[in-house]
Amino acid sequence: MHLPITDPTWIFIVVLCVILFAPMVLSKLHIPHLIGMILAGVLIGENGLNLLARDASFELFGKVGIYFIMFLAGLEMDMQNLKQNYSRGILFGVITTIIPFAFGFIAGYWFLHYTAAASLLLACILASHTLVSYTIVGKYGLSKNPAVTISVVATMVALLLSLLTLAGLSGVITGKSGVWYWGWFVAKFIIYIAILFGGLPKVIRIFFKKFTEPIMQFTFALVCVFISAAIAELCGLEGILGAFLSGLVLNRFIPLTSPLMNRLEFVGNALFIPYFLIGVGMLVNVEPLLHDVKAVVVVIVMVVAGTLSKYLAAHITQYILGFSRKQGTMMFGLTEAHAAGALAMVMVGTKLQPKPGIPLMDNAVLDGVVMMILISCIISSFATEHAARRLKLEEKKQRSKNGERRDSTALDDEKILIPIHETSNIPTLMNAAFMMRNRKLKRGLICLSIINDADVNEQTQAHSRECLALASKIAAAADVPVQTQTRLAVNFVTAAIHSLKENDASEVLIGLHKKRKPNDSFFGQFAQGLIDGMPRQLMIVNFKIPSNTIRKIVVVVPEKAEYEKGFTRWINRIARMAEDLGCRCEFHATESASQLIASYMGSRHGSVRTEYVTMSAWSEFQQLSPQIENDHLLVVIASRRTGISYQKQMNKLPMILQNDFSHCSLMVVYPDIQEETFDNYFSIQKMI
Repeated sequence: MHLPITDPTWIFIVVLCVILFAPMVLSKLHIPHLIGMILAGVLIGENGLNLLARDASFELFGKVGIYFIMFLAGLEMDMQNLKQNYSRGILFGVITTIIPFAFGFIAGYWFLHYTAAASLLLACILASHTLVSYTIVGKYGLSKNPAVTISVVATMVALLLSLLTLAGLSGVITGKSGVWYWGWFVAKFIIYIAILFGGLPKVIRIFFKKFTEPIMQFTFALVCVFISAAIAELCGLEGILGAFLSGLVLNRFIPLTSPLMNRLEFVGNALFIPYFLIGVGMLVNVEPLLHDVKAVVVVIVMVVAGTLSKYLAAHITQYILGFSRKQGTMMFGLTEAHAAGALAMVMVGTKLQPKPGIPLMDNAVLDGVVMMILISCIISSFATEHAARRLKLEEKKQRSKNGERRDSTALDDEKILIPIHETSNIPTLMNAAFMMRNRKLKRGLICLSIINDADVNEQTQAHSRECLALASKIAAAADVPVQTQTRLAVNFVTAAIHSLKENDASEVLIGLHKKRKPNDSFFGQFAQGLIDGMPRQLMIVNFKIPSNTIRKIVVVVPEKAEYEKGFTRWINRIARMAEDLGCRCEFHATESASQLIASYMGSRHGSVRTEYVTMSAWSEFQQLSPQIENDHLLVVIASRRTGISYQKQMNKLPMILQNDFSHCSLMVVYPDIQEETFDNYFSIQKMI
C-alpha cells in the first residue's frame, strides 16, 4: 500500500480508529481526549508516519468541527445567566485581548525583530483564542457556571477585536483603508446582526411549527449555522463568530432535553469535532525545530508570551470579579487555546505583501504558529480538565451542604407514568415528560399501553406494539431510558391505577381527550376516571404548537393551593419546563401562595424568569382569556373534590377551557392529595 493513503474507504477507517482508540489509550494516562486527538493527528499526518494527507476532506470536516464547537457553545448557553454576566464577559474580553496583544507586539518587535506590521499581526494572533476545550465543560455539565459564560463571551469579544485590528492592518497594507471602507464594514455588520437576531428567529419559529420531522429539523439547524457563518465571512468576520451567534439564536428553540439537541451533540462530538482536532494535529511539523534554532526561539517566544498573557488576563479578571481560583483556572483554560482564529490570521499574513514579493510573514512563522497551536491546546485541555473536576466536586459538596435532596416529595420519588394510545399524541407526551423529569436522578419513564381485553386481536396488538416502539424510539433519540408495558384490561382506568401502584409511580401524564361524539365530555372518561380514582398527581396536556415555540407559561393557582401535599411537585415540573424552553413564567395566585412560590423558585430555580400577579378569587381566571396568546402555555392547577383547594367553580373548568381557552396550548394539573395536612404549609416554609 502506497503512503499516504488515498482510498476514501481506508482514510475513513483510519480516522474512525483514531477517534475510537485514542481516548481509550490516553484516558489510562489521565490525558484529556482532546490532546489525544491532536497528538494522533501529529502521528498519522504527513509530518509523522505519513499515513494520511491533510486533503480537502480534513479542511471541510475540520471547518464543520470548529463551527460545531462554537455553535454548541451558543446553543448550551444559559440565556438568563448570559444576561446577568454579559458585562463581566465583555470586561474579561477586553482584558484578555489587551494584555496578550501587548505581549504579542513586544515579543514580535523586540524579541523576534519583526516589522511593526508583522508584530501587530502576531499580537492579533495571540489576542484571539478558540474554545477548543469547551467540549470538556460540556462533559462535566458546567456550561451554566458563570466562569464559563464569561469566558465564552470574552472569546467572542477577543475574536471581534482581533479581526477588526487585522482588517485595519490589511486595509492599510492593501491601500483600501478609509472612511468609506470602515463605513461599509460597520454597515454590513449592523445589517448582519439585525437579520440574525431580528429576522432569523421568526423564520425558525415558522419552520418548527410547520415541520416536526426530526431529520428536517436537524438539517434546518445546520443550514442556519452555515448560512450565519458564510454571511459573517462575507462581512469580513470569521465564520466561527457566525456559528456562535446562530447558536444563541437557536438556543431558545432547541431545549437541552430535546431529541434534536441530543442528535446535534452526538453528531458533533462523535465525528466533526474529532475531525477538526485530528486536522489540527496534522498541521504540526516538528522537523524545523530539529534543524533551525531560530524556529525553536520563535515557538518558545510565542508560547511563553501567549500562555503568560492569557494566564495574567484570566487571574486579573478573577481578582476583579471576586471569583475563586478554580474559576480563574477555568477561565484561563478556555481562553488559552489558539486554533481556528490563529490559523486564519497567519494565512492572511502569508498572503499580505507590504513590498512586492515579500510576504508579511514567512513559512517559518507559520510553522511556529502551528506549534504554538499544539502546545496551547495541550495546556488549555489540562487546565480546563483540572478546573472542571474541582468545580464539579465543589458543586456537589455545595449541593450536599445546602441539603438539596431534603424535598423528597418533589425529587426522590419521581417516576412518571405515561399511558399511550394514539401515535399522533406520543411525541407531545414524551417531549413534555423529557422537560419535566429530573435529569440528575437519571430515572426512566414508564410508557403503558392498555388493550381492551374484550377486543384483543392482531390489529389491536400491532397498534399497541407500534405505539410502544414509537415511544421507545423518541426516548432513545433523547438518550432517556424508558420502560414499556402492555396490559390487558376491561377497565382502562383500573389498569392505569394498578400500573401506577405496581411501579410506584409518582404521577401520570396523559394527553387531552379528543372529542369524537357531540356528547363527549371535555376531559373524557379515562381522564375523569383518573381524577376521581387516584390521589397522585395527574397532568393533562394539549400542545397546539411544538413545545419549543412556546414563548410564555401562564400558571393559574387556586386559593389554598399551598396547603396541598403536592404543592412543590407541580412547581418543580413547571419550573423545569420553563428552564428548558427558556421562557417566562407568570403565576396568578393569592398573595400568600405567590410568596411561597417566589421563595421556592428563587432557592431551587433561580434562572427562571418569573412574574407574579395577585389573583384573589378563582372567578378572575376566566378574565385572563384576552391576555393568553396562541404561543402561550396555560397551566391550570385544579383540585379534586377532596382537596383543600377545591372550589365549586372548578366544576365549570371544562366548559371555561373549551369556550375561552381553546386557542392556546393547555396543561391541567391535579396535584397530589395524599396525607393532606396543614403541617405541609409549615414544612415548606422550613424547607425554603
